[in-house]
Amino acid sequence: MSDRLDGAPAAALPVAVRPAAPLRQPAERKLFAGPRLKRMRAQLGLTQTRMAEELGVSVSYLNLIERNQRPVTAQFLLRLADAYNLDIRDLMSEGAEQSLAEVLEVMTDPLFIGLDVSRQELDGFVQGEPLMARALVKLYDAYRRLRLAPSTGESAAGRGIDAPTGPLEDVRDIIERSRNHFAEIDVLAETVAEDIRLSSDDLFAGLKERLRQRHGITVRVLPIEAMPDALRRFDFHRQELHLSELLDAAGRNFNCAHHLGLVEAHAEISAAIEALSVVDTATQRLLRINLANYFAAALMMPYGRFHAAAETCGYDMELLAARFGASFEQVAHRLTTLQRPGQRGIPFFMIRVDQAGNVSKRFSATRFHFSKYGGTCPIWCVHTCFRQPGKVITQLAEVPDGTLYFTVARTVRNGWTPWGGIEPSFAIGVGCELRYAKSMVYTRGLDLVSPQATPIGPGCAMCERAHCRQRSQPPAGQRLLVEEGVRGPAPYSFQP
Repeated sequence: MSDRLDGAPAAALPVAVRPAAPLRQPAERKLFAGPRLKRMRAQLGLTQTRMAEELGVSVSYLNLIERNQRPVTAQFLLRLADAYNLDIRDLMSEGAEQSLAEVLEVMTDPLFIGLDVSRQELDGFVQGEPLMARALVKLYDAYRRLRLAPSTGESAAGRGIDAPTGPLEDVRDIIERSRNHFAEIDVLAETVAEDIRLSSDDLFAGLKERLRQRHGITVRVLPIEAMPDALRRFDFHRQELHLSELLDAAGRNFNCAHHLGLVEAHAEISAAIEALSVVDTATQRLLRINLANYFAAALMMPYGRFHAAAETCGYDMELLAARFGASFEQVAHRLTTLQRPGQRGIPFFMIRVDQAGNVSKRFSATRFHFSKYGGTCPIWCVHTCFRQPGKVITQLAEVPDGTLYFTVARTVRNGWTPWGGIEPSFAIGVGCELRYAKSMVYTRGLDLVSPQATPIGPGCAMCERAHCRQRSQPPAGQRLLVEEGVRGPAPYSFQP
């Protein structure tokens, strides 16, 4: 067997942190995963000689891969997966690209003005030292919280600077690192869903009966007068789960399934939290709520049946919502969790925003990077769909690195709002890389060979598009150009 699994050495990528090159669909990047392969080998307790023998390659070739002097080929990845029963995504570049995006975002802070660090240098740092890159991002997060915290003279711990944003961001990062898939919880929810399905054709009736029979919990739907400030409340003394009449059918199913997850999946949820090494109490509680929500969605939309239905109907989200008695938002979230080995769906991201651009929910199984420290792009259809409430809007978008994404967006409502109340308004966006979108019903009739894409960015503070007329501020760290006698189409001019 030939040892030559590699191709030619990778060419240098002279891309600065602030690129100004024309946008185009990038060529496939070569994967350099030396440090990750070396760490994986150490975790397996193998020497280079032993691993090389088991993979059928030379020790010198394996050494070159670990030193990032040879790219990892598809054949080599397949040999790794076969020899050690590994998930090859652990060596793929998605995690590194997400980490690179986070480091690039950190470097836009004015704190780093004057440091001429190229994108190539940052890419090498992230690829070579992934744990140090993560440490840099965590350190910057802590610095930012200190900077934003009120100055009272107290210690950082005494001020509780993590309270407003810490647990929320921590849980989002934990879920993202887990690829938004928790296998044990998913399998249990699927089993429970089939049990309920055998006993009742009505999901809500089945959920209520299971809570009553197995856990002694009664479910009651109460009028708004009895629950003016809550949609779900559990009465520990009476062992009653109270649901507001303002919840629609999908909301009632979800909240019932959520509570069932807290009691019936308690062991699996606790094990997941322990495995993730979460020590902060507030973060643990918030993560437990999120994992109970995960259980609820997995019960309403059992993995096998939901995945098959999604593939068959071309990921028609409104049809899936009707078929499974779920809301558009619940379906959108569930689509991001289809990461079961051997039965994966399209890798989607999902985001929920309000009309002001605030992000209240984000999940991703893709390389798509959500900005942590600013808003999203106003040209993105997630925002423009507010002009056509309730209608599904699609968009082919190009991000600054040239990658093309296909996005489906629609406004949603959360239950019912009494007369005179303020009705919350949110938009849900679901997207994937264009190469996966051809199997979606929404792309029928579109030219996917020579597509016309809308250029979007990660938010004005990070976006380097010089001629955007929608820009609200110049990019962080860029030198603003001020000319009294000139007014261009864009509101700001800056040094590329």
